[in-house]
Amino acid sequence: MNASFKNVCIESLGHVLPERVVTSAELERRLKPCYDRLGFSEGRIELMSGIRERRFFDPGTRPSAIAALAAEAALGGFDRARIGCLIHSSVCRDFMEPATASVVHARLGLSRRCTLFDLSDACLGFANAMVVAATMIEQGHVEAALVVAGEDGGPLVDATIKRLNEDPGINRRNSKLSFASLTIGSAGAAMLLTHERLSTSGHRLLGGVMRAATEHNDLCHGGMEQGRVGGDLGPLMETDSEALMQEGVKLAAATWRDARELLGWSNASVQRVFTHQVGVAHRKLVFSTLELNPKLDFATVETLGNTGSAALPVGLALGAATLNRGDNVALLGIGSGLVCANLGVQW
Repeated sequence: MNASFKNVCIESLGHVLPERVVTSAELERRLKPCYDRLGFSEGRIELMSGIRERRFFDPGTRPSAIAALAAEAALGGFDRARIGCLIHSSVCRDFMEPATASVVHARLGLSRRCTLFDLSDACLGFANAMVVAATMIEQGHVEAALVVAGEDGGPLVDATIKRLNEDPGINRRNSKLSFASLTIGSAGAAMLLTHERLSTSGHRLLGGVMRAATEHNDLCHGGMEQGRVGGDLGPLMETDSEALMQEGVKLAAATWRDARELLGWSNASVQRVFTHQVGVAHRKLVFSTLELNPKLDFATVETLGNTGSAALPVGLALGAATLNRGDNVALLGIGSGLVCANLGVQW
């Protein structure tokens, strides 16, 4: 899919980060039974991922609450009656039914005329939601749309540690499938998109391309599972991290080639790059393969971990102060499945 927009602006951004900081060293102290049994040395998580710490919300915090806080930060004094669409796009949801977007809609006091829905596409959800919202604006269906995400990786990390420590079936080989789960962090993000006639920012979303390589959909699977020990129902994920990285970067290279053609850009015409933050090795491979200058990157993964669909917009929100009017900004997103979106913004 290719998408081009002439009338859409990113009016404002909002984000929220938990106060509780959890270091990789702290996680490894909790993993001592597993490390002792399998002969792993401390420092493994940071060595392999580059992640020193991540953040978690208090237990029981709902994704809708996180998303709504980020949305409040983005909306400011904007007239909420003009928002015609709300999309909740994170991996985490309050429940299977109804849509988490309905809870956010109520919290924000949005109009009864404002349509709402959840959009799920692993870590690419926010980028996909941007395209859907922008298309609605471009076609004149709505004049403003709000995209939100509330990601809380705490329950996944807790369930993973429990499994690694207590499941007798875990060994040195298959423990690798759980490693990616220990890199997950938490954050909330929101983006207000408007028709250019309403915009005061002038930050234009130019468009982009979406590509898929779904033959690799088996490289990362996650969901609520019955634990093998204790019988608890909790979130668990298994990831072939190396294969996912290699195949994901191949897809990213093809997507970036097509995105540059659509946008009329070259690598030299890009002033800043925001990527989905997975790990340091992944980031290095992405920039090397795409032949982009790594100095253009705005890094967050070392201190926030992988915050799922919130990673890309949180990076943009945090890094917005480094941008100059007229900068060409590349947003490079990818999610398990495999799916990829590369979007262009003229700041």
